[in-house]
Amino acid sequence: MNELTINLRPGSKTPLYEQIYDYIKKDIQGKKIQSGEKLPSTRSLSKYLEVSRSTVELAYEQLLSEGYVEAEPYRGYFVAQIEELYQLNQAAGSIQKKPVKEESRYKYDFTPNGVDLKSFPYHAWRKLSKDCLLDDKAEMFRLGEPQGEYGLRNAICNYLHQARGVNCLPEQIIVGAGNDYLLMLLTTVIGQNHKVALENPTYKQAYRLFKNLSYEVCTVNMDSRGMEINQLKETGADIAFVMPSHQYPLGIVMPIKRRLELLRWADEEELRYIIEDDYDSEFRYKGKPIPALQGYDSHDKVIYMGTFSKSIAPAIRMSYMVLPASLLSLYQERSGFLNSTVSKVDQLIVQKFIEEGYYERHLNKTRALYKSRHDVLLGCLKGIQDICTVSGENSGVHLLLHFREGLSEEELIKRAEARGIKVYGLTEHYVEPQKKRNATILLGYANMNEEQIKEAVSILKRAWRQKEI
Repeated sequence: MNELTINLRPGSKTPLYEQIYDYIKKDIQGKKIQSGEKLPSTRSLSKYLEVSRSTVELAYEQLLSEGYVEAEPYRGYFVAQIEELYQLNQAAGSIQKKPVKEESRYKYDFTPNGVDLKSFPYHAWRKLSKDCLLDDKAEMFRLGEPQGEYGLRNAICNYLHQARGVNCLPEQIIVGAGNDYLLMLLTTVIGQNHKVALENPTYKQAYRLFKNLSYEVCTVNMDSRGMEINQLKETGADIAFVMPSHQYPLGIVMPIKRRLELLRWADEEELRYIIEDDYDSEFRYKGKPIPALQGYDSHDKVIYMGTFSKSIAPAIRMSYMVLPASLLSLYQERSGFLNSTVSKVDQLIVQKFIEEGYYERHLNKTRALYKSRHDVLLGCLKGIQDICTVSGENSGVHLLLHFREGLSEEELIKRAEARGIKVYGLTEHYVEPQKKRNATILLGYANMNEEQIKEAVSILKRAWRQKEI
């Protein structure tokens, strides 16, 4: 080959050598220039293109470094054997991109996982962020403590003791980017030789996680008091994953008798543990908050997990795990070398948020906000008490409607959807299918204001009472 027809654009922001490089690379990838074919010499190509020789040399050097061409002494540059590269490009081109997320077709969404972000204390958060970064502290940007910064762990420890009755020291707390990460970290501590039992229905994310981490997993049915202990014993499981203060999705609060039975079960074998997921215990509307199960544990059997995703914001991505003292040495040995997954800056902001009273004020405000919406929703639902009953209404940010007869979950959801309302069926939270039961719908109210709740429920009443669509 004596020349290459390249249309250079001297006034372009792209340097001339990059234009030459791009042109030749694309021709090689498209097989317009075949493997083994000789490229023009740098002298002849620079003369033909009317550019400096160094410009062509830069382009050839880039092609050479990426493996598109090979240089042979005293002979020049030749196109490399790149059939494999060509196939790779073809394969990469066949990967389908994820479709762009369509705008929601729902006017109202009763998601049980909602959080009201309009009430987020933006001003306080902005102030604390600014205060944390006022000084040029190089230490802020170094790797921190693997378990999380001591100041934050101490603040969490004090909060848990006062608000949740959790007995622990800062040394027992591990801060991580979400419960999923902390559960994966926990597996490195306790090892794989365990069978995990979860409630049925349950938080499916935890079930999938244990399953994908190659644990033997089973489910245990629930009665009105929580996980059935006799059935738990029959499974042969040695780890029980429970949500005693507010079970998701049923909203059951485990009474003290069942809690003690669960602790007794764990105490029967040395390596049995209970994982307590205390994901939204801050929101209770009747009576005092239910103390954590961990507070009743006197034999190091409960692994306690909490999160700021519900109480502050999901994007905070900050959760914490309280390990029993008996597991601390194992953690140090097997996982203590893993760096923290939460930035020191974010940790300091949350620490100050708790220590300076912003967190308590935010919780009080949010709790009152959700209580108001909770009351409005219950008031609106009185008009359909002849076709359904309500449960799980004393805490959390969702409740359940149990329909007596008639429409199936699928039909109830379909009728709501036809009118621009998103509701959720209980069936999707069951791991093991249940015998025939009446339809149950979950209604969350955290991200809907009072007027939206009134309007949406009014529409649902008409939709669900109507004999035909």
